Amino acid sequence: MTHKILVVEDDQAILDLMDLLIRKLGYEPVLIANGLDALKSIRQDPPSLILLDIMMMPINGWEFLEKLRNECKMKDLPVIIFSASPAVDEHIAKIKDPLLGVLHKPVSFQELRDSLRQHLP
Repeated sequence: MTHKILVVEDDQAILDLMDLLIRKLGYEPVLIANGLDALKSIRQDPPSLILLDIMMMPINGWEFLEKLRNECKMKDLPVIIFSASPAVDEHIAKIKDPLLGVLHKPVSFQELRDSLRQHLP
């Protein structure tokens, strides 16, 4: 069974790159450009893992994560925060979610591969 990786990212160039890299790693990418559409998709067909951008509209990545964990009751779904902001590490440390990881943009192929392997069951 191929793991489905949901990428929630509002930058089309990054979505295109992640599509290519995730396919190359042998996973199935699902690309969605905003958090609200991603939440709808997850309710219908949950992925194996989420790569989540933080700076998005109409809801940001932190709001998405809150809705995912509480409203959607998806507390066991691994999420990797995918951001260029250095403040992300501090915020993640406060959350204390064992299924939450971080990748800093720009990410290398090896970093992405290692992080996906670490967080996928």
